[in-house]
Amino acid sequence: MNKGTLYSICISPERGQLKEEVEKAEVIDNSGISNDGHAGDWDRQVTCLSYESVQKVKAEQGLDVGPGSFAENLLIAGLDWTVIEAGTRLKIGSDVILQVSQIGKEDHPSIVTRTLGVSLLPYEGLFCRVVRGGLIVKGAPVEVL
Repeated sequence: MNKGTLYSICISPERGQLKEEVEKAEVIDNSGISNDGHAGDWDRQVTCLSYESVQKVKAEQGLDVGPGSFAENLLIAGLDWTVIEAGTRLKIGSDVILQVSQIGKEDHPSIVTRTLGVSLLPYEGLFCRVVRGGLIVKGAPVEVL
């Protein structure tokens, strides 16, 4: 079984901004995270990154950054990302289910690239749709279904 932990939850009111960490958030069915600029009726409602991948890039690049600095909504620790593909479902806590709609995206000169000189979402970010919403909290279990 592939299980991990929700290391952080980050939101921003508009797209194209770095995100700020919050302790908990409401995830809305077929929309995204409440008060986040990426919520809406499209295939990239919630973005996820691997905690371990972020730590590796921070060390390699000598970056002093925290959660949200790579514009991710959810930073997840402990999952084996090699088994995740489009269509995979992730369960967060007891209620929330996300479905991966795509892995990576077209790279463009984003706020992250301009600020840090490196970006992760275009290469390994999980872009997800909300199948079932609910409350998520930092430290919640995450499971690949």
